[in-house]
Amino acid sequence: MLEGTVVFSKSGRDKSKALVVLFSESEYVFLADGKKRPIARPKKKKIKHVQPTNFQINLQPECGRMLQDADVRKMLKEYCEGGKNNGKRRCN
Repeated sequence: MLEGTVVFSKSGRDKSKALVVLFSESEYVFLADGKKRPIARPKKKKIKHVQPTNFQINLQPECGRMLQDADVRKMLKEYCEGGKNNGKRRCN
């Protein structure tokens, strides 16, 4: 699974939550949402327990600075509110 992909959790406490893939190892992905799961403490989840979307987040912010939790929250909020296409998406 590609880094920066927005996914939805299919199982567990975070079921139906929007998360971002930070990186992957074999059958696992490491996810963050910027709130309960900050970048410094990503959630390890099996790939079969997440539903990928077609939306990608750029994990390399402008100005050459490090990615921060606020960046992830902002991008997930933009995705959940429909972004530029004004479509409604269900995000918790």
